[in-house]
Amino acid sequence: MKKFLLTSAAVFGLATAVAAEPVNYVLDASHSQIVFSYNHLGFSTTTGMFSGFDGAISFDAENPAASSVTVEVKADSLITGWNERDAHFLSDDFFGAGAAPLITFASTGIEVTGENTGLITGDLTVNGITKSVVLDATMTQMGDHPMANLPWVGFNATTTVLRSDFDMGMFAPYVSDEVAIEISIEAMVPAE
Repeated sequence: MKKFLLTSAAVFGLATAVAAEPVNYVLDASHSQIVFSYNHLGFSTTTGMFSGFDGAISFDAENPAASSVTVEVKADSLITGWNERDAHFLSDDFFGAGAAPLITFASTGIEVTGENTGLITGDLTVNGITKSVVLDATMTQMGDHPMANLPWVGFNATTTVLRSDFDMGMFAPYVSDEVAIEISIEAMVPAE
């Protein structure tokens, strides 16, 4: 029994010593998008997008709850498909891009809900106002990128926010206060 305990302790110690470190990824800006949609007066669903943003993920495969993510988006990268609407959204009526040019997200906690799913809680800052939000996230794939020959990971996530929480409530409730957000990102281990 004593030999078993010593062997077990040695194996446990070895396993702890060789436990994998978190892997640091940077977002692939060319394949990462944030799409938002809202109801316009009951007549249509209007959509906008942010793309080309920066971010980093520290992913701990052994303990995903210890992972983290940060994202920084330039507000003026907004695309809605209508230049006049883009200009209005970037004004002080909505995103306030002049005074608050960046939209940021920084995770504060992760709850693992399944083999490839989790709830990522974090601080979202829009229009200079920070609120806690929860992203319902799914890891879509992890492995070596077939063309870049680098470790790669992909995630999709969704959430809903109230734009009035960020002092962007103009025309609510006629134009919906609720904004649905869909996120799809790819991230890579940077080449050395």
